[in-house]
Amino acid sequence: MTPLRKRMIENMELHGLADRTQESYVSAVAHLARYYNRSPEQLSPDEIRRFFLHLIKEKQAAKSTVTIHLCGIKFFFEKTLGRQMPVLDLVRPKRRKKLPAVLSVEEVRRILSLLNRPTARMALTMIYSCGLRLSEGTRLRVEDIDLDRRTVRVTGKGGKDRYVPLALRPMALLQRYQTTHPSDTWLFTGRNKELPFPNGTLQKAFKAALRQSGIRKKASIHTLRHSYATHLLEHGIDVVTIQKTLGHRYASTTTIYTHLTRTRLNTLHTTIDQVMSRL
Repeated sequence: MTPLRKRMIENMELHGLADRTQESYVSAVAHLARYYNRSPEQLSPDEIRRFFLHLIKEKQAAKSTVTIHLCGIKFFFEKTLGRQMPVLDLVRPKRRKKLPAVLSVEEVRRILSLLNRPTARMALTMIYSCGLRLSEGTRLRVEDIDLDRRTVRVTGKGGKDRYVPLALRPMALLQRYQTTHPSDTWLFTGRNKELPFPNGTLQKAFKAALRQSGIRKKASIHTLRHSYATHLLEHGIDVVTIQKTLGHRYASTTTIYTHLTRTRLNTLHTTIDQVMSRL
């Protein structure tokens, strides 16, 4: 580890940034360094400008990707090097209003059934049945599971904890899993039992099962979280309760799922059928 990277990490720790955020920021600065094959502290404002043009115009990076790079690089220059970089104020990732894909309950069941590795299958089952983000699911600890209260303690973005309900069927599957895969710390581990199950390994397992299922939707592990929220709405759970369960800061983030419910679509179809019945 270079002294510069070590200093940046220490500054992020002092700033109270979550581990996942620190990893993303370091990765963003490393990407910048690789692009020019030089230390980022040697780069000029115009080179920074051209790097973001490359991300946005050539790579057509998603808004979230550009935002992570912007925040990480800004932190590096302003907090680690103590240099102001006004060119970064020009970068404004374009917001794209894109509705997420949603899997039906049957499609979720089909994908999970095709996962041969027990740890991957159980981790994805927990992610769906509790509406978790990928890193929230892989970083669950044994102590986070409260079988008596049927709740799971989740450490979300920014280190904010929340409790989510644990349904009977996933709880039974989890208890069975724990008898064959006992662990003292992490609920799900890979080859290294001292570390949580790798995110990348779980993503590959999901993609393989999705291909094998024949489902042609553009889905990812995060789609399981979208599907969980949509299924709760379809069964009458109110938006505020879902917001708290998902760990959303704003209710407006959660209301996107109202566009995706089968109940809403069925009502719309019925009305349209009546209106268009005499065509």
